[in-house]
Amino acid sequence: MTDASAPQPELVDAVPVGPLETVVDDEGLRAAIERLRAGSGPIGVDAERANGFRYSSRAYLVQLYRRGSGTVLLDPLGITAWDELQAAIGDEEWVLHAASQDLPCLRELGLEPGSLFDTELGARLAGYERVGLAAVVERLLGIRLAKEHAASDWSKRPIEPALLAYAALDVELIVDLRDALAADLERQGKTEIARQEFEAARTRLPKPAAAEPWRRLSGLHQVKDRRTLAIARALWQARDAYAQEVDGAPGRIIPDSALMAAATSGARTKAQLAATSGFHGRASRSQLDRWLAALEEGRASEDLPVLRTPADGPPPPRFWRQKRPEAAARLQRARAAVQEAAEALSMPNEQLLTPDTLRRLTWDFRGAPTTDAVADELARLGARPWQVDATAQRIAAAFVEADQSPDEPSDDAS
Repeated sequence: MTDASAPQPELVDAVPVGPLETVVDDEGLRAAIERLRAGSGPIGVDAERANGFRYSSRAYLVQLYRRGSGTVLLDPLGITAWDELQAAIGDEEWVLHAASQDLPCLRELGLEPGSLFDTELGARLAGYERVGLAAVVERLLGIRLAKEHAASDWSKRPIEPALLAYAALDVELIVDLRDALAADLERQGKTEIARQEFEAARTRLPKPAAAEPWRRLSGLHQVKDRRTLAIARALWQARDAYAQEVDGAPGRIIPDSALMAAATSGARTKAQLAATSGFHGRASRSQLDRWLAALEEGRASEDLPVLRTPADGPPPPRFWRQKRPEAAARLQRARAAVQEAAEALSMPNEQLLTPDTLRRLTWDFRGAPTTDAVADELARLGARPWQVDATAQRIAAAFVEADQSPDEPSDDAS
């Protein structure tokens, strides 16, 4: 994949347009809606959350921009009714960067786009090596966009003027960016590809909640007995309940490493727990009773979790040679085929077809490897029509080639 681009104009620093005022109540929102209705064209949309500071992923600021309307900054903490805004802009095209990050918190407010243009996804499809907002703005618009406030705590009030300026710039440039990127995608013959990907991103359902979210604890894979797992589970659940209670990020209350240190400490008193090496965090001492109770709950539990849960999908490819050598040979050839197709389209392999989709297709495929059969299975696995068109014939041919002359795949294939 290459990242060739046309000569760029001399870079200039981005400057927000006009005075920045935040809409803080329903009356102000009604006036903002009239401004948005008076504008025309796509609507730039962004949202700021407080990930890493708060338990929830709610929006703490919503930014909108439309040509002829200017920039609208909305404070969700003071606004109670969003239905009129949705009615005003819900049928329009929204332009977001990395829409999958912002759509969930916008949907919590009842805001849903009628159509979507995702500039981050579009940049990937166009084959850009750097797809962050600042990088794409610099490449296509010749404007330097500062990103020093990306990790700020947006839940704090009042929001500082420097943060508001940063937030406004994220949407004030994105409509122009959309037009420049759309032109590049058109030049590359990828307009329909982008349309399908944007619609898939807009309509993608959220992943089901994990049945056992505590298993995401860092370091848990090192635990070799079920009792320690039960203790770690109880500690995670205690931390999660407290994080919800105080609306704080769990990792800031007590990091995963500290929970694991407590789970394996053998501590039975508050003094022993407080003295445990590695047991630290904002609430490690102030909530000692809570953590000690969790330790006792885990030790007393009769519901011991299994050490390992069944995997969802095929085993890791490094085991395929022993379990299903014909699938291992097919996967090796199919990967090369997908890589060739991605290079022809000047985009990353995973953008053309995710590694998980290719593994599931290859592991489970039965019957004659015809183009139609592969295409049907790809569609069943969720591949978009353009992905099926670009890969089905190549993968079918790779399967046939592997069946006729099986390779010896390396054991460490990933």
